[in-house]
Amino acid sequence: MTTAIALAGNPNAGKTTLFNELTGARQHVGNYPGVTVEKKQGTCISKAGTFEIIDLPGTYSLTAYSLEEVVARDYLVNERPAMIVNIVDASNLERNLYLSVQFMEMGIPVCLALNMMDVAQKRGIEINADRLSELLGIPVVPMVARTGKGKGELLAQVAKGIDKPAAPLMISYGRDIDKALDEMEAIILENQFLTDTYPARWVGLKYLENDNQILELGADCSKETAAKLLTIGEKVGSHMSATLDTHPEGMIADQRYGFINSILKQNVVRFAYDRNRLQRSDQIDKVLTNRFIGPLMMVAVLAALYQFTFTYSALPVEWIEGLFGWVSGLADATLPDGLLKSMIVSGIIDGVGGVMGFVPLIMFMFLGISFIEDSGYLARMAFMLDRVFRIFGLHGSSVMAFIVSGGIAGGCAVPGVMAARTLKSPRERLATLLTVPFMNCGAKLPVYALLVAAFFPKNQTTVMVILTMISWIGALLVAKLLRSTVIRGEATPFVMELPPYRLPTLKGLWIHTWERTWQYMKKAGTVILGISILLWAMMTFPGLDNKTAAQFDSRREAVTGSAQADVLKEIEASDGETELSDDARQIKSALAEIDAEASMTRLENSIAGRMGRGLEKISYLAGFDWRTNIALVGGFAAKEVVVSTLGTAYSLGDVDPDSTDSLGERLAKAPGWGPVTAFALMIFTVFYAPCFVTVVCIARETGSWKWAAFSVGFNTALAFGLSVVTYQVGSLLVN
Repeated sequence: MTTAIALAGNPNAGKTTLFNELTGARQHVGNYPGVTVEKKQGTCISKAGTFEIIDLPGTYSLTAYSLEEVVARDYLVNERPAMIVNIVDASNLERNLYLSVQFMEMGIPVCLALNMMDVAQKRGIEINADRLSELLGIPVVPMVARTGKGKGELLAQVAKGIDKPAAPLMISYGRDIDKALDEMEAIILENQFLTDTYPARWVGLKYLENDNQILELGADCSKETAAKLLTIGEKVGSHMSATLDTHPEGMIADQRYGFINSILKQNVVRFAYDRNRLQRSDQIDKVLTNRFIGPLMMVAVLAALYQFTFTYSALPVEWIEGLFGWVSGLADATLPDGLLKSMIVSGIIDGVGGVMGFVPLIMFMFLGISFIEDSGYLARMAFMLDRVFRIFGLHGSSVMAFIVSGGIAGGCAVPGVMAARTLKSPRERLATLLTVPFMNCGAKLPVYALLVAAFFPKNQTTVMVILTMISWIGALLVAKLLRSTVIRGEATPFVMELPPYRLPTLKGLWIHTWERTWQYMKKAGTVILGISILLWAMMTFPGLDNKTAAQFDSRREAVTGSAQADVLKEIEASDGETELSDDARQIKSALAEIDAEASMTRLENSIAGRMGRGLEKISYLAGFDWRTNIALVGGFAAKEVVVSTLGTAYSLGDVDPDSTDSLGERLAKAPGWGPVTAFALMIFTVFYAPCFVTVVCIARETGSWKWAAFSVGFNTALAFGLSVVTYQVGSLLVN
């Protein structure tokens, strides 16, 4: 029998680390029903039993201020897990216990996982876990989640506490509030008001805290009872405002912290040395977050990440490209000529293979990002960038949305857009979610990697750093423009907690890296595969008309008709490695030229070719030919399609049908291509319209398709303008 256990805790308390330690590879990610908040769950098999572990969103409170808090609370109330494992940071015990107290007020069985005991000890903090357990009346287990220390004892305590009822914690919130709560509780019990779901006293507490969700539920349940509770709340609020210059929410929070302090002072926490002594993380931060040195160090970290990625992924990328090249050759030699062969070779293998070839690069990039994130440095980047973001009308919390979207390459704009909901100001939230698509998400990386390797092989790291800086600067300037025009409003203050520096675990790095890489591979094998086949069809049909096809057939017959029979037999018998005679080589070359011209004509005459030619009337200003236009149109669905479509387009129209060149080598040899064209295309890729899924997400988050349409139109116009300037100025400088 599997028992449901919920993991809860503050951000940076080690909740995800413990989740990975408990579930390992037996986990999957989805969304909570009806919302876009991520839901992680997995199975833990241990000596204590088998548990279904649900990783709740990280929250500081259970009051419904954010969607994450509502989701966490709704899950606990509606799903009723057998127990909550509340992960608390032992080095910040007082602040972390605030959430624990709220769980206990709800009357939910809680087991306290006292995490980061090693960090607490290094800071000279000694915690008497047994005494804390005795005073709170719940099991408390000291542990270090990243090493797995204490995991067995935690699971044993969880197994022991299952099915044991827990009474709601009773705290005195001061005479005025306690009196109001007593009165409210009597009314709630008498009318059975929401008591099927929540404890009566807790409902009264939420009315005093003006919890929007509970107020709405109460109004639906009984307007008369809800009105009585609101009247009591308003009365006590007015009294406290007049006599104490405070309000019930503030007093309740103060009393909770007072309760926590009274617990900790009863021989629970002892400091082995002066609490003001500068800790190791603080010493490191004096350098890494310094106003002048910090930004330089941040650029250095970014450059090191790209250097690591390109250096160590180069050989695996070659292997995979070689593998797909071999598969393509095998299919070409095995399958009979026709549409099926064309679809498999050009549509599937060359299309999807172009995207899959970058899996090693994506994996190394994610590995580096996971290291930066798990070490605690990512939070420092957000802290430092807040100073800059204020200037451009954004909020410090916007930084995390930018980073998640690919601020240091390899993220995804969809979770970046969703991360913007943590911003309280609607204007800052809107400005953030409209500009995060400019970041270098994992879908754009294959485009950059292809073009950088083909046209800037000696400066790959430098070009990638430049592209990253361009994406950030562009996003900030656009945000400033939006905040100064269509989204005006005051900026709100930024407060964030900096976690201590930690050495990431190999297991944690592997799980984070594999999760993200697998999402990329799954997308390549599903969405990209479907789009590649669709685009292949658009690049194949309607094909050549009878008159044009007959002209090419007649040219072939003219070449073969003038050749001697033994020369034609020599060409048919050749395997590509045998040396041909001069006559045979000339005939074969002439036939190849006719086939290549027929292929190019067929591609130009296709639906996609006609679209590309139509767009070429203006795209030439940016150096984009009709085949590039086809790829960019496909990129509206998903940015990876740009690479797969270029692979298909340059395969169908290859000048040398027997060529084994990679796509990058084909582009480098193609007329009209060069470093300036490649850089203009990369600039366009940075800024143009978000992928379809991101557009839908923007519409859902803003509640309006108007802003989603604005994002598509404005971003594409901006991208084209910048790419035109890049190409025209670059061409002048080169010439």
